[in-house]
Amino acid sequence: MVKQPVSVNGVVRWKDVGLADQGKSEQKERKMVVLRHEIGDVLRDVRQRQGRTLREVSHSARVSLGYLSEVERGQKEASSELLSSICTALDVPLSSMLREVSDRVAVAEGVTVPDTVPQEFSQRYGRDLNTELTDELATGLLSGAR
Repeated sequence: MVKQPVSVNGVVRWKDVGLADQGKSEQKERKMVVLRHEIGDVLRDVRQRQGRTLREVSHSARVSLGYLSEVERGQKEASSELLSSICTALDVPLSSMLREVSDRVAVAEGVTVPDTVPQEFSQRYGRDLNTELTDELATGLLSGAR
């Protein structure tokens, strides 16, 4: 680490310059994750994948159309009760929605999280991830061997 003189309003001070400053600047450059934005993005993605309108979901969830729109755009913090109601209207478990949000936040933070979804859960609420992964690996290995 090296010290360099820095002049601020005519006062000279010594500032440490080196690897520590580089780490601090990299941390400052990292984009802040806003949880309400991620939640809104996931809810919108689920709704659009189902081909449903805001009006349909707001009616089913008993939430005003405008408020649901603000939640999806990340402008409003939704309570746990409201999120539960919206997930019920979308026929998606709250835990699945929160898992998707968690995965997106982890990616934004640069953290790798292994997939630990129990097989019973994936079979009940989605596709069989273990079988699909095994099939994809086998296909990839066979095509790579050619």
